[in-house]
Amino acid sequence: MTKGFTFSLPVSVVVLAIFYIYFTTVFIFIDRWFGLMSSPGLMNAIVFTAVALMCVFSYTVAILRDPGRVPADYMPDVEDDQNPMHEIKRKVLLVGSLTNDSLEDELQTGGSFRTAYVISGLLLVPLSVALSVLLGWHIYLIFHNKTTIEYHEGVRALWLAEKGGTVYKHPYDLGIFENLTSVLGPNIFSWVCPSSRHIGSGLNFRTAYHNAVGASMSK
Repeated sequence: MTKGFTFSLPVSVVVLAIFYIYFTTVFIFIDRWFGLMSSPGLMNAIVFTAVALMCVFSYTVAILRDPGRVPADYMPDVEDDQNPMHEIKRKVLLVGSLTNDSLEDELQTGGSFRTAYVISGLLLVPLSVALSVLLGWHIYLIFHNKTTIEYHEGVRALWLAEKGGTVYKHPYDLGIFENLTSVLGPNIFSWVCPSSRHIGSGLNFRTAYHNAVGASMSK
């Protein structure tokens, strides 16, 4: 079933911010710093346009793509030490791309340019800080093969394990490289634009126990 388009204030604000940052960066900053007809200006404009298109595409897919549903006949596996496959309730990590633009004060001849600089600074400074924190947070999650929900569940599981005198380890933590390939794909060249084709059904994932069993069988 397809859903009709409805007005959303947060989405509208984000879209307007993207277009404002793009047009001011290309037609004011790059044009005044390098000149759009010069080689450096044209190259910067092309690169920034490509980044902006990737941003718009990712945001559009995140809004419109159906997240999918668990099949009605799906029966999750029971988590135990003898079963390498676990029931999984995971959220998709949307790794956004980060664009850092440095704004320097310079002599402005027109009030409109000063206004554009001020508005862009008010948008870009908090946006750059927020995206930097978000990028670092997602890198941490990818390195540990966790989702945000699994991180918070792991904090409680770790507390319960320490309270019971046992050791807790995240079952999906396969090591940094294996975690990267699990999230971004086995082909390192596809990490720039990862897809989800390598994860199979999306219901079951490899665990550290699965690796341990494979290692013991190879001995």
